[in-house]
Amino acid sequence: MSSEGSNSDSATSTGVAPGELQVVVSGAESAYEVRLLGELDMSTASELRERLIGLAGEGPAQVTVDLSQLAFVDSTGLSVLVAGLKQFRQEGGDMALRSPTPATRRVLEITGLTEVFAIS
Repeated sequence: MSSEGSNSDSATSTGVAPGELQVVVSGAESAYEVRLLGELDMSTASELRERLIGLAGEGPAQVTVDLSQLAFVDSTGLSVLVAGLKQFRQEGGDMALRSPTPATRRVLEITGLTEVFAIS
């Protein structure tokens, strides 16, 4: 929740203020796209968590999370993505990741999550 300017260049390129996350859900029925814009970290992860829980509560769904405009992700953000994946699979659905930035892809590789998620 701090407003330090260290990540301002990457965050402003997404159109979202530094330290903020915008979650845009589109689609209907059993196929959704979740676009993440900004920073997914300890202070913003609860918004994504709530949205994913809401979608999973609607029954089996195929969800694609678009990471192309995600400027930053930390371990809390990764934890929310993994929890979302587990929740969708428990409901008979699935969750995939799409278009991670080079920095996000590197984090996914280092943590071994490229072996867990389908990534396109």
